[in-house]
Amino acid sequence: MKKEEIKKLAKNKDLIPGIYNYCDRWCERCAFTSRCMNFEMSRKYTDDPAAADISNEKFWQNLSEIFKATRDLLEESAEELGIDFDAIDFEETSREEGIKDKIVQNHECCRAAKKYYEMVDAFFESEYMPSLHLVDKADGKNTPEWQKNDTFDGPATLDEMVEIIYWYHHFIYVKLMRSVRGILGNASEMWEDFPKDSDGSAKVALIAIDRSMAAWGNMHNYFPAYQDQILSIIMHLDRLRRRVEKIFPAARNFIRPGFDEPSDKC
Repeated sequence: MKKEEIKKLAKNKDLIPGIYNYCDRWCERCAFTSRCMNFEMSRKYTDDPAAADISNEKFWQNLSEIFKATRDLLEESAEELGIDFDAIDFEETSREEGIKDKIVQNHECCRAAKKYYEMVDAFFESEYMPSLHLVDKADGKNTPEWQKNDTFDGPATLDEMVEIIYWYHHFIYVKLMRSVRGILGNASEMWEDFPKDSDGSAKVALIAIDRSMAAWGNMHNYFPAYQDQILSIIMHLDRLRRRVEKIFPAARNFIRPGFDEPSDKC
């Protein structure tokens, strides 16, 4: 994809600006793919099996094209804004970012989110679920109820429950890492009245937690013999949910482009 193509997409009024910043990256289950710039950029590669195959040379050629176009746009924007990359002390910036990384990783929410995905991996790899390795993934042809709402109240297949849990168990950690990193910066006063990216990322994490808790709750129907193990995981998620809501009190009210806006604006 060339720089000109990216610019053209950016000017497309049918696309919802920034919708990809606060989604769950589950394009197969999303109703807004036709209005997402990220999806449009990747379509030419996903429609071409060779371009989507990491072991194929065409995949790396296309990735190189995207990198070059992105670099060109970055240099062009920097020139317009009067930013001199040569004047930036990247060594000092790297040290500062390294310190931030450690702070973020040690934050209570991030530690709990990491603990959660470790619990999930341990559960499915343990003797509790030997048969789940044979579970087929949901084909995604029909949008299930859990994707239409922020919470799921059934019914659903075991395939869907497992797919939901697996999809979100690392996602929650990644989004909370971004949320916590966002509150470490010293935002200027001019941005105080604007929606915060940290709240948006926290909201997506909370939605993922809600859906994961609902999925685990439905797992009781399939594995009543393991209710104690499942309940322990649900309780851990609930504690994490409450803590995220306390640290990011405005997260639930964050308006995500497209997803939370009135349909007439979409």
